[in-house]
Amino acid sequence: MRIRRLHIATFVLVHGAWEAGWAWKWVSPLLREAGHDVYTPSLTGLGERSHLLSREVDLETHIQDVLGVIKWSQLDNITLVGHSYGGMVVTGVADRAHSKIGSLIYYDAFMPENGQALLDLTLPERADSMRQLAEEKGEGYYLPPLPASSWHVHDPEHAAFLEKLSTPHPLATMTQKLSLSDNHLKIKNKAYVLATGWEPSPFPQFADRAREAGWPIEELDTHHFAMFSMPQETADVLMRHAA
Repeated sequence: MRIRRLHIATFVLVHGAWEAGWAWKWVSPLLREAGHDVYTPSLTGLGERSHLLSREVDLETHIQDVLGVIKWSQLDNITLVGHSYGGMVVTGVADRAHSKIGSLIYYDAFMPENGQALLDLTLPERADSMRQLAEEKGEGYYLPPLPASSWHVHDPEHAAFLEKLSTPHPLATMTQKLSLSDNHLKIKNKAYVLATGWEPSPFPQFADRAREAGWPIEELDTHHFAMFSMPQETADVLMRHAA
């Protein structure tokens, strides 16, 4: 009797600001247990690469980080996922490497258009506070980590994990405007995952835009770090929309 081989997807999971590859700690094992290949790169200046933090690290640096993973790991038909700030990164990656991307998923993430920076897209009061934070406590070029309560993460284990591992984030990644050629629009399979259990959130506007474009929308009734509080549901959503 011939055993039918299950479809194996290739996930590249891109974390958000102040995070690193560890952000997917509870999700990546579930995807691997289901037989999929999973890559969780840490972006320059963050996590185990925090020693590389400098004024020169910007959005383009992080786009190149992920493009490097795709190139040197020889990946194809990728399911590319971006969380929060990671939405800025995956948009740039998708625009440069659209032929390698089979599915693009924004996971409670920013969804920029050409010429936009993250601080153009977040809530105005939050953008102002971030600039002030960098000036007062980040030597003008980095943002110290925010407390877990800022993201409505109140579970003691998850809050302690987040605050212990978060590292300063380079401000230039949030002020550099993204240059797009619209190649990312050629990717047919896209989805938006919205965490609905916290506010004020800047992300419903992007879910609305995705809905208007006809994308499938998934909602998780939890805080911004849904991969902590709902790892199985997150894995299920990602597999449902995988290439």
